[in-house]
Amino acid sequence: MKRLLLIPIALAGLAAALPAAAQFQKPEDAVKYRQAVYTVMAAHFGRIGAMVNGRVPFDAAAAQTDAEIATMMSKLPFTAFGQGTNVGKTGAKPNIWTDQAKFTAAATKMQDEMAKLNAAAKTGNLEQIKTAFGATGAACKACHDDFRKKL
Repeated sequence: MKRLLLIPIALAGLAAALPAAAQFQKPEDAVKYRQAVYTVMAAHFGRIGAMVNGRVPFDAAAAQTDAEIATMMSKLPFTAFGQGTNVGKTGAKPNIWTDQAKFTAAATKMQDEMAKLNAAAKTGNLEQIKTAFGATGAACKACHDDFRKKL
């Protein structure tokens, strides 16, 4: 029950933060923002992965919650990749800013696959979730391969 109450609170907080995200005071703020978004998205995606891979028991309700949060988070980081935000400690490769069309296409692919994972999670069917999880993971990996430094 507590977990269900946290979702609307988190969503409200994120909605309130969105206007601020478009107006980063410093480039470093954009880097911190996108890194935080990716951390949260990865945590929830990873929870689904643990179920898909049998490391934890399958919990359809938890998978639905995690997929919903990961999907929402997948929409947030890209406002923080503006010009001049390739500063500080970041795993972002320079080609994000020189090949923005390819980066945007990769981001869109990930978001589309994440939405499919979310739809699969809503069915409660582990096999559908596994299929969608694999496709989503492949989209994430493709973007990492092209646009993320090896850390």
